Amino acid sequence: MSLRLYNTLTGTKEPFTPLEHGKVGMYVCGVTVYDYCHIGHARANIVFDIVYRYLKYSGYDVTYVRNYTDVDDKIIQRANERGISSTELAEEFIRAFDADMDALGLEKPTIEPKATEHIEDIIALVQKLIDAGKAYAVDGDVYFAVQSFDNYLKLSKRNLDDMQAGARIAPGEKKRNPMDFALWKAAKPEEPSWPSPWGEGRPGWHIECSAMSTRYLGESFDIHGGGKDLVFPHHENEIAQSEAANGKPFVKYWIHNGFVNVNQEKMSKSLGNFFTIRDILQQYDPEVVRFFILSAHYRSPIDFSDQNLKEARHGLTRFYEGLHAAAQVLEQCDIDTSVEVNEGRELQERFQSAMDDDFNTAQAIGFLFDGVRSMNRLMSEKKFRKKKDKVAEVNALYHTLLELGGVLGIFGSEPEGWLERQKMAALADMDISAEEIEEKIAARLQARKEKDFARSDAIRDELEARGILLLDSAEGTSWKIK
Repeated sequence: MSLRLYNTLTGTKEPFTPLEHGKVGMYVCGVTVYDYCHIGHARANIVFDIVYRYLKYSGYDVTYVRNYTDVDDKIIQRANERGISSTELAEEFIRAFDADMDALGLEKPTIEPKATEHIEDIIALVQKLIDAGKAYAVDGDVYFAVQSFDNYLKLSKRNLDDMQAGARIAPGEKKRNPMDFALWKAAKPEEPSWPSPWGEGRPGWHIECSAMSTRYLGESFDIHGGGKDLVFPHHENEIAQSEAANGKPFVKYWIHNGFVNVNQEKMSKSLGNFFTIRDILQQYDPEVVRFFILSAHYRSPIDFSDQNLKEARHGLTRFYEGLHAAAQVLEQCDIDTSVEVNEGRELQERFQSAMDDDFNTAQAIGFLFDGVRSMNRLMSEKKFRKKKDKVAEVNALYHTLLELGGVLGIFGSEPEGWLERQKMAALADMDISAEEIEEKIAARLQARKEKDFARSDAIRDELEARGILLLDSAEGTSWKIK
């Protein structure tokens, strides 16, 4: 099956056919850099990191552009509150954003433009709209005239007449129509500004993305992405101004990820359920956060909670346990690469079928779980090491899991170290310490030496009741969290 993706513009799942064979241009709206990023930003950026990775895995030459909005009302207000320049504030939070994305294992986009570095492109686009009769200047402000664009609201499927009926022009605004939106804003005291044909000022929010995407991807390109909250007004306005200026379709496929709720409520600072990425990473491994986000389809809402993150940690631990066991066993086996194997190839095909179905990472992860179970089943067979075909299958599954995990940005850690870190992290949530567990293992060993098997069993049962499983082997007793 070839790739199919859900297009917000048409409201249907469509076969993916790029404008230029073998090449993909993708633009994703980045952050407004005035504060630390939250879990919603983590989801959006991980989602499009997966889209980027999978398109490349599928053989496409991808140009991925993700911008920084580094001039905005919120940036100016926060900078004034702190007594620093807007540039200083923006650079501080660009660095913070980059650190968060690096921690979450995101690949760098091809191009990461800043709005302030593209003022000339923005001014040229605004002028083009004025010349085409699609925009008008009033006292240094420039507005886009929505009624000049016939297909306005085609992305969000809203009704313009209904929206106009309830809209009002705010005091101080000089719009002709309450739905018209700002392309350029006249300078105000204590604000950053640039010279333009309409006087000193700065760009509106929407125009910057049209200018930057067109600069790097052309007047028409393949994929535009962002959070569901950007459909209206941001992406709707991007379409209007871009198509009004250039007279051709702006974007072929629009992709939007779903919302993040916190404990089944909308995330909000006023509700006290607002979590930054850096706060979350104090408690959870970045790969656990990534795995949690990928465990739901990108268009579905996802519920962020301690319980769900713990479940994600548990699920990822199962993968790492399987990979660790396979790596140890394969080190002791002679692997005959001439043996024909099927399970690794079948796993790859099933994984691709899931990802080709609108990047269904949840289903893809389910297939990867099947791969680990198959690997564990083969290794548990009697005299496994002497069965060349079984060893070859485990070897194929092991390397296929690592390869496909790389497409999702997981399984990148050394398994033994990862498992040890997660074991310690999980213990922090339990009423027991590693030292206490080791003491009880030593006491159990002593009881067994004294042939006090009732006491030995009681210690094992006590630990199991507290969530700790003991694993006896020829090398001694180890433990894991239940």
